[in-house]
Amino acid sequence: MPRTPASRPITLRQEPDAASFAELCAEFIRFKKLRNLAPDTISYYEDCGRYFADFFGEDTMCDKLTEDTYYDYIEHLHATKPNISTSTERSYLTGIRALLYYGMKKGYIKTFAVQLPKADEVVKDTYTDSELRILLKKPDIKTASFGEYRNWVVINYMLGTGNRVGTIVSLNIEDLDLASDTIILKKLKNRKQYVIPVSRSLSAVLREYLSYRKGEPGDSLFCTSYGKPMTTDMMQKEIARYNRKRGVEKTSLHMFRHTFAKKWILNGGDMFRLQKILGHSSLEMVRKYVNMYNDDLRNDFDNFNPLDNFLGNTAKGNRIALK
Repeated sequence: MPRTPASRPITLRQEPDAASFAELCAEFIRFKKLRNLAPDTISYYEDCGRYFADFFGEDTMCDKLTEDTYYDYIEHLHATKPNISTSTERSYLTGIRALLYYGMKKGYIKTFAVQLPKADEVVKDTYTDSELRILLKKPDIKTASFGEYRNWVVINYMLGTGNRVGTIVSLNIEDLDLASDTIILKKLKNRKQYVIPVSRSLSAVLREYLSYRKGEPGDSLFCTSYGKPMTTDMMQKEIARYNRKRGVEKTSLHMFRHTFAKKWILNGGDMFRLQKILGHSSLEMVRKYVNMYNDDLRNDFDNFNPLDNFLGNTAKGNRIALK
């Protein structure tokens, strides 16, 4: 694997306003690690730095980096990644913006405004009701392998909680409190821990699963057939195999999270609890979900609308003629 600029052994220069891009990356990553950011977030910043270093040159001095350089990099992304989506491009540039602003604050880069391109609001794809019925059909425990049964439980869990896959693979048996129907989530993107409720349906599924899975409190909740912890890649491959075997071509684990959010909104759930359950620090992403599924909100609108519920059928057939 290519080494990132941050991974090279570097001795920083004595002058506070002189640094190569590689030196800037090393200092920036060290700063982020001191802030105790999640390993996945650190890897994200390292990747963003490496992509930019491939374009700019890791040994190039930071004082050569200008606003024109930044816009040249955007054109470079378009040329080298012609099929890149605006959201992915924005993700790359968000990491670079943080890095550049850090360099400006340290005096390595002359100050300029780092503008991010506007991302297209694309409706997130979700699993359809017919696909969910197929995936949620319980396998025959007498003939199914442990892996197939576990995958069915995982899908129930994802659709019942909306958790990210990184959170799911980090769960231990002791994190479940089925006596009070709660789960404590310890590995989250925002590094906070909190407790979420478990629905009656999911509680029943997990109780049965644990009777087969057994294990000690500190063991991984979702394990391999040999009782070993699962990785995110392993779980993705397992669910992809499970879905395709049942004739469902969609295989994204994160799509279950979008499906959870969509169903919550369409079922009348409030945004504040959805924000808490999904672990978002603000309502911004939740509002995006509402905007994404705006057309779906039209379905049965009259049945849920407060005015129509209050008036009932009294408004029907009452024709008023103006004089």
